Amino acid sequence: MEASIAGAPVQPGPPLIRWNYLWYVAAVLLVMVAAILIGNAWFLNWVHVMSGVLWTGIDLFMGFVIGPIIRSVSVPIRKEIIIRLTPVTLFLMPTLSITTGTAGWFLAVQLGLTQMPWPQLGWIVAALVLVTLMAIQGLGYLLPTSVRVCLELQKPQPDGPRIGRMMSRFYYVVASQGVMQIAIIVVMARLVTGV
Repeated sequence: MEASIAGAPVQPGPPLIRWNYLWYVAAVLLVMVAAILIGNAWFLNWVHVMSGVLWTGIDLFMGFVIGPIIRSVSVPIRKEIIIRLTPVTLFLMPTLSITTGTAGWFLAVQLGLTQMPWPQLGWIVAALVLVTLMAIQGLGYLLPTSVRVCLELQKPQPDGPRIGRMMSRFYYVVASQGVMQIAIIVVMARLVTGV
């Protein structure tokens, strides 16, 4: 049954949770577990780097390209973008962050990087702190806020002031994620070239 506003039919938006994406999540986590269990440093490094590149690239692209575009378009267009973007990122971003951090930790242990003396160990600690902070922000604030905004936007009469309150700190957290993503690239470049 279609709802209508002022006689014009309103098409229902795409579902917020697309359960079929869980197959992709399972596949990525299975590859990560296989890389850990096999113990091949190259394969584990590939999983860590690939998931890290995707996580960082998507995060920076969303924060510095998509974010400014969304803020500059009209509210109806913004609504359409967010309603279509959130279901895609709902499973993608948590999976990439979990895979990157987990594969990175096991790789550091396998390569003996966690046994280095101080101050070299400081680089591993910095990576661990940055990944932990980004995961907490992403899973604890950005993801739930995105879902709440998307749910509000799917209502026939979205509450604009409520959305504004939910988004008041959102862009600052996204900006801090971008800064931490750049910082983690610096740390990883340092680790790759030797500490």
